[in-house]
Amino acid sequence: MTRTAVIILNRNLPEPTDALAERFLRLDGDAAEVFVVEAGSDPARLSRHCTWHVHTPEAVEKGLRVCRGFNHGLARLHEAGRFACFDHFFLVTNDSVFEPVPVIRDLADEMEKHPRLGILSPCSRTWGEYRLLAKQPTRYFWHVHNTAYFLRREFVESIMNPGDDMGFLYDGGNFRGYLAEIELIAKGYANDWATAITRRVTVEENESYLKEHSTDIRTESFEENLRLYVEEGRAWMRRKYGFTSRWQMQMYVRLWYDKFFDFHPEYLQYRI
Repeated sequence: MTRTAVIILNRNLPEPTDALAERFLRLDGDAAEVFVVEAGSDPARLSRHCTWHVHTPEAVEKGLRVCRGFNHGLARLHEAGRFACFDHFFLVTNDSVFEPVPVIRDLADEMEKHPRLGILSPCSRTWGEYRLLAKQPTRYFWHVHNTAYFLRREFVESIMNPGDDMGFLYDGGNFRGYLAEIELIAKGYANDWATAITRRVTVEENESYLKEHSTDIRTESFEENLRLYVEEGRAWMRRKYGFTSRWQMQMYVRLWYDKFFDFHPEYLQYRI
């Protein structure tokens, strides 16, 4: 059976993090191992399942956010020589909500059916993609925005930067993660790895954690964080790519998406 490393991010919200970790251990424990990254959490608010507690002054003050948080977990597994123990990595924020059924086996099964898939995203029932996937449960996309990503190890190995916590997989310089998933998808298609959404597994985002517990998380309010996410992210995008709009970044990814099917016409049936 394939093995999956589930990496969950926490910052001062141990209750939902523990519930999520225990949900995976209870329902998917035969196929997965769970790791929790504590992103500058207070010692009294650590998850019972804490694996790594990052408590540098910067992390305590600002947290790690998605890019640096998942980079840290992946880098520690690689540093420990455990990378090859896993076939997949499931990167999950602690505001992700899954149905009370096993999900890892279904995600791994879809990966096996699609050998050039590098990234697989569960679908939300509120997305338009959920209706689009009614007749064909898994299709390839060039844009995804989610709280949970299922990654093939070989894909990660093809683009990772060992020894670089800031840039192991994501660009940690993009602190709030503006279009981070789009950049990762582009890197995938540029290296012959596709991205797909599947409705075989569903996930929802519980936004109440950011809206109602920003004081506990020690972050800005939901509205202020959203403003900084766009403002700081657009500045990052312009510095790195020279793009001045989200549309330009999406067209860049779309270019690689189209080229993938030129090289792999056998997958045209999954194109949107």
